[in-house]
Amino acid sequence: MSVQTLYTAATGMDALQTKLDVIAHNLANINTTGFKKNRANFEDLFYRTEALPGAQDSAGNRTATGTSIGLGTRVSSIQTDFLQGTILKTGNPLDVAIVGSGFFQVTDPNGQILFTRAGNFSRNLNGDLVLGSASVGRLLEPTINIPNEAIRYEIKPNGEVVFFTSTSPQAQVAGQIQLAVFTNPEGLIKLGDNLYQQSDASGTPTTDNPGNTGFGELRGGFLEASNVDPVNELIDLITTQRSFELNSEAVKTGDEILQLISNLRRP
Repeated sequence: MSVQTLYTAATGMDALQTKLDVIAHNLANINTTGFKKNRANFEDLFYRTEALPGAQDSAGNRTATGTSIGLGTRVSSIQTDFLQGTILKTGNPLDVAIVGSGFFQVTDPNGQILFTRAGNFSRNLNGDLVLGSASVGRLLEPTINIPNEAIRYEIKPNGEVVFFTSTSPQAQVAGQIQLAVFTNPEGLIKLGDNLYQQSDASGTPTTDNPGNTGFGELRGGFLEASNVDPVNELIDLITTQRSFELNSEAVKTGDEILQLISNLRRP
């Protein structure tokens, strides 16, 4: 019946609307530091089976194929793509990009450890490195303090933070940045503010110094840009729009058939 056509096409329109939301979110964050693009994955819904493959026909023969009518589609997951973003030079000594695997660790005001790829750090009033604004930023974990007498500082590829003072030409170590890696980073919970939270799906993080086996290196004075490819997103946008239109045409066709049926008259 054409009624089923309406509902089947409606599932396609609903799923494509979700994909459109994902594309819009990707494009909105094209300039967000450390942002990782998302992708909507689809799966077909269950089937109305009228005849199973291998069933016997009236002659006793086994059928090669069955008769199953699908009932539409749905979004199965929204997957995060952790592909490396472009590394951009900023010249700010407290900006730092991860080249390779790993996340920075920051402490939330409630004491919870969160994770991020964004490396736009700054110093608060106490000289501690924080993510984001110095007034409301989250402390880098482990805590690193650069004293007020420092006139110059830098972040080395291995995560060591050093500073120089006017009274000493020798570099002094302020602290060591550590990275966290996950068995399944796609299982992290997205919180916004460039932050992720571990979950049962992501597993427990393993921490170590940058540059060690399985951990990326750091680039001081650089930031990792969003990994959103605007060309691919626009292509996805066009194909999603056309797919939505095709599903709406299926709704329209189903409605026209129902109208023809309702207008049948006995002679």
